[in-house]
Amino acid sequence: MDMEINFPGGKQVTSTYNGFTVATDLPKNEGGDGSAPAPFDLFLASIGTCAGVFVVFFCDSRKIPTVDIRIVLRFDRDKKSYLIKKIDIDIYLPPGFPDKYRKGGKIGTLFRC
Repeated sequence: MDMEINFPGGKQVTSTYNGFTVATDLPKNEGGDGSAPAPFDLFLASIGTCAGVFVVFFCDSRKIPTVDIRIVLRFDRDKKSYLIKKIDIDIYLPPGFPDKYRKGGKIGTLFRC
């Protein structure tokens, strides 16, 4: 399979793969129009949604509803290079989530990466 990358204008870049097109743009303060998420923001979102798929599989295999579960990504940037140094993934569980599956350093967290 091929993924096609196109340049519709300005700082916009699109990716088409498997019947879906993903649009990106840079924020206005970086020379873009701000018409779509920045590529790196989508990269971070893909990490979070990938973790979310694992939560879905875990819960589905145990018949646990996922409707009130939420994931929060937190990342630290290096002050000089502005590169990301660390990403934390916290998964917050609702009341009633089975105690036998709770573990980690925080109440309401299934696991922490």
